[in-house]
Amino acid sequence: MAQSFKFDLVSPERLLVSQDVESVVIPGTEGELTVMATHAPTMTSIKPGVVAVTAGGKTERYVVFGGFADILPDGCTVLAESAVHVDDINREDIARRIQEAREDLEDAGDHEARLRAEDFLHQLTTLEGAILPA
Repeated sequence: MAQSFKFDLVSPERLLVSQDVESVVIPGTEGELTVMATHAPTMTSIKPGVVAVTAGGKTERYVVFGGFADILPDGCTVLAESAVHVDDINREDIARRIQEAREDLEDAGDHEARLRAEDFLHQLTTLEGAILPA
């Protein structure tokens, strides 16, 4: 059995998870990270995606919309801008976020802002395809 560590998933609205887990997969901005006990200290920003939390052989998935992850050898905390259990996400919320991202793209004032907006829109549409049935 894998060694466990303390994991917290926090959004501005509430604490979604606070428990000992075996592993957590985080959608980092530089790629996915799998966190396990005794992981090297790391801090990373996260992009819209799915956090997969495995505890007791069972995996729960949470949709996050950006934030930060603080990883230490004895624990991991994800501070999400917004987070919800994957079973609670709805098509209207994703569609609203995508529409807002499209508007931000249209309103982008310079090349750098446009690239950031395009990247965020791409992340949201990829997330939509990954978690919502057709």
